[in-house]
Amino acid sequence: MRAQFVLSEIGVGLRRNLTMTFAVVISVALSLALTGGAMLANKQVDSMKGYWYDKVQVTIYMCNKGDAASTPNCARGAVTDDQKAEILKTLKAQPIVEKVYYESAEQAYKHYQEQFKRSPLASSVTPDQMQENYRVKLKDPTKFAIIASLFNGHPGVQSVSDQREVLKNLFDLLNGMTRVAYVVLAFMLTVAMLLIVNTVRVSAFSRRRETGIMRLVGASSFYIQMPFIMEAAFAGLVGAGLACAMLLGGRYFMVDAGLKLQDKIPLVSFLGWDSVIGVLPLVLLIGVAMPACAAFIALRRYLKV
Repeated sequence: MRAQFVLSEIGVGLRRNLTMTFAVVISVALSLALTGGAMLANKQVDSMKGYWYDKVQVTIYMCNKGDAASTPNCARGAVTDDQKAEILKTLKAQPIVEKVYYESAEQAYKHYQEQFKRSPLASSVTPDQMQENYRVKLKDPTKFAIIASLFNGHPGVQSVSDQREVLKNLFDLLNGMTRVAYVVLAFMLTVAMLLIVNTVRVSAFSRRRETGIMRLVGASSFYIQMPFIMEAAFAGLVGAGLACAMLLGGRYFMVDAGLKLQDKIPLVSFLGWDSVIGVLPLVLLIGVAMPACAAFIALRRYLKV
């Protein structure tokens, strides 16, 4: 096959269907940018899970004077020194416990005031309403049930709390948003595929005389189809290039400059440039393969060569 002929046919096809080619490029670019964004969002959530789940703690809240009326387990009043010592001894005897931190009622009150200083309820809370607690760092955060079974109902213990439950709600929300993004990108990719198929058919119809002559002189099906497939692949490559530029620009604008999310949300470790660059080859591959496959399928049914 002469490369010069194929390239000339590609140029002719792109010029004749410039408007539709532009539409294909834009739709592919938006679809692939959303695809890359969804993949990066999924990586970001996984990274946050690994970071935060490793840092979660189990908190054992102990009874104070105010819990006697509201909590049956605290009916005997505030936790005693002997009960605190027994709780600490039991904790340290557990092989799954890595570290234990004690927080007094005064320290808990101070942390509460710092965290909720803008809340109107903050001024109504007093130190004696806060609960002493042990914050337990587990070697394996998934073993929370062991600690809960040991201390739920234990004398002097008001409740046992697992921070994973709070994080679980957050990550469920983030995962839900990621799934919605995947649904949207599936719709966008379908629209892009349909647009590519329609563009290829219009291009083939506008050159039906040339393809007819080529059939008469004995040209193979692959020889006739190749220019159309290459046109679609070229348009997809341009769209994929734009999608890569959007992903790189989005990461730079959102994290490094512009919004500067890394400075505004220091508790979140955003994905680095290596993660963004890592998805670009896949975006380019999809950008070339998807239009080429769509064109091949459309031509097999349309040209019937």
